Amino acid sequence: MIYNPYLFPVPQEKVVRVITDTDAKNEADDQFAIVQALLSPKFDNVGFIAAHFGAGRCEGKSMQASYEELERIFDIMKFSKDGNLFHGAEKALPDQKTPVDSEGARLIVQQAMSDDPRPLFVIFFGPLTDLASAYLMEPRIAGRLTAIWIGGGMYPNGGEEFNLGNDINAANVVMRSKIELWQVPKNVYEMMPVSLAELQARVYPQGEIGKYLFRQLCEHLMEEGPRNSAFRTGECWVLGDSPAVGLILFEDRFSFDWIEAPEIGKDMQYIHTHRNRPIRVYRSVDSRFILEDLYAKLELFRQCNP
Repeated sequence: MIYNPYLFPVPQEKVVRVITDTDAKNEADDQFAIVQALLSPKFDNVGFIAAHFGAGRCEGKSMQASYEELERIFDIMKFSKDGNLFHGAEKALPDQKTPVDSEGARLIVQQAMSDDPRPLFVIFFGPLTDLASAYLMEPRIAGRLTAIWIGGGMYPNGGEEFNLGNDINAANVVMRSKIELWQVPKNVYEMMPVSLAELQARVYPQGEIGKYLFRQLCEHLMEEGPRNSAFRTGECWVLGDSPAVGLILFEDRFSFDWIEAPEIGKDMQYIHTHRNRPIRVYRSVDSRFILEDLYAKLELFRQCNP
């Protein structure tokens, strides 16, 4: 996949491989992060994995719904789907020892174990099922990739959080592993609020993909669940998945703490055993940088695709 309308160069030594694992049809923010990843010249996007988002959604076919949403985005942008889209696990891990084999888990193993010297980032907008499965299938991937996860409750106590709740077993597998992990917990990914007026002014005018991003968000906001949420005011949303992309572009190296990875109880509370390796836990992200980068890339893409 080649896309580069930019006048600035990205040195080859700064290009990184990126796998995006997304529960794309769960809400309406994944789509913005997917598009930003596709339009970032620093990224060699080696695969997009469709993730599940719970057995009770989409009649138990949530992963397939995510896959079809990825297809829709690629079609609108006229990007090739061949060899770029992968099915992830259809369901959560049954326990902490048994992987759920999938195209996505095998892609992670293949890329991690390849001879390619460029850094590999695997970013997760939903549950950690595919990463945990890949690790259980091939533990040597630890030390050969960096995972960025949008998920988990606020430190130090944790608590209910959607992405974590869709596979607590997988989160525990990853927390107990040696995989380099950057975690963006709930209180931090909610630092990405946007007003609908802002999106109408900055995203909607940017060609077919801009229209789609804005319209699908508006449609989602009119569904019963989002309308009843205390976190939604009627004029805003949170682009909570976008920090996973933004932190590869600018890692905000003074905005995280090294914390020994907790284990996680059934109530999603953190259990600080002090037995696991430290992970990066972000305490803030630069929402201005992430959003302005998205808006600029959408405008440049529209200019090249009038």
